[in-house]
Amino acid sequence: MEFNVTIKRNLIAGTALALSATAAMAQEEIVFVSCGSGSDPQAAVQAEHIADWEAANPDYTVNLEFVAWSQCQERVMTLAAAGNAPAVAYLGSRVLKQLSESGLIRPIDLSAEELDSYEPSVLSTVSFDQKVWGMPRAFSSQALFYNKTLFAEAGVDMPEGPTTWEELLAAAKAVSENTDADGFGMPADTTDTAMHAWMNFLYSNGGAILDADGNVTFDSPAVVETLAMYGELAKYSQNGPLAYDRASLEPLFSEGRIAMYTTGGWGRSKTGDVDYGIAFVPHGPSGESGSVLITDSLVVFDNTGVGDTAEDLVTYLTAPERQADFDLAGGWTPIRKTAAIDALIAEDPSWSYFIDSVPSGGSEPLFVDYIGMRDAINEAIQTVVVGDGTAEEAADTAQAELEDLLD
Repeated sequence: MEFNVTIKRNLIAGTALALSATAAMAQEEIVFVSCGSGSDPQAAVQAEHIADWEAANPDYTVNLEFVAWSQCQERVMTLAAAGNAPAVAYLGSRVLKQLSESGLIRPIDLSAEELDSYEPSVLSTVSFDQKVWGMPRAFSSQALFYNKTLFAEAGVDMPEGPTTWEELLAAAKAVSENTDADGFGMPADTTDTAMHAWMNFLYSNGGAILDADGNVTFDSPAVVETLAMYGELAKYSQNGPLAYDRASLEPLFSEGRIAMYTTGGWGRSKTGDVDYGIAFVPHGPSGESGSVLITDSLVVFDNTGVGDTAEDLVTYLTAPERQADFDLAGGWTPIRKTAAIDALIAEDPSWSYFIDSVPSGGSEPLFVDYIGMRDAINEAIQTVVVGDGTAEEAADTAQAELEDLLD
């Protein structure tokens, strides 16, 4: 969820100096660093909520600073490691494991009622060691987009879109053989989005990369099945999938050059003039339709002198009604269970494909070495996509690499 951004003049370097100036200042100021842009629609909503919190907590001032995603996470983590952490930061949840293992952030104490307001699958994106390490703030799930015109030209009679892997492969094959388009858009480069696209199908086959005890399960039957299916699907995808990330597929879909691809709710604004439909991610023989679930979260850093107050601010901002306002402004999949979800679906029924798949979805696996984990998974995907090895061989290799990363 990266945004184009103009960095505020008050950068974190200035924050570090302010934090070290006096203990009294640190106890009165809540330094809040947000990856992203202060010009995004949800930023205005958050600013109103912060002002309300400040009015109820007059002894504290929130110093909110925005930093570009390209620089933000590394800078915050570097400052935290040096003892100059902000009190609160808005970061990608994938860094939580590293921050926790380094002793830089504190778990957030939630009541049973607060925990119940989240789907367990959403909490899994920020939870490990039986603790919640960040409050989900921005959330996305994915669905299958399909071109109705290309389906008709290819003789594909699936008015609601494909629902199973068998139907997905049949539709992709028919489009590839009977039209000038490719049946499926497959991102298979080295980026996060390539891994995410494949995970949509993994979670729609009942698979997982880590089990409930944190053990690597990449050589499980469900994972092998998903890799094998992806290798078959690559036969009906655009040429050179290893050169594509998800964003580079968007123009191919809007120009009618691919018939299907998976993406998030934002994809609805990038379809051009295509007569398209949305369907749940087709499921495999071992599961039901799900989605990869991605969150960014608010984290509370430890040893800042204002930890309890910072946690109060974070839980205030992410309370159900305020979080719903933030989600609506940002155009994201709603995070918490509120009446606003029913109203959202009533106004735009296509939201149901992104919301109803959440309970059976799954998160990015939380590894300390996120990059190493992503690279091991993408290498397995690429192996089957280009036919350099079997699904079993790719899974075994990735299993060993992922186990090494955990060790």
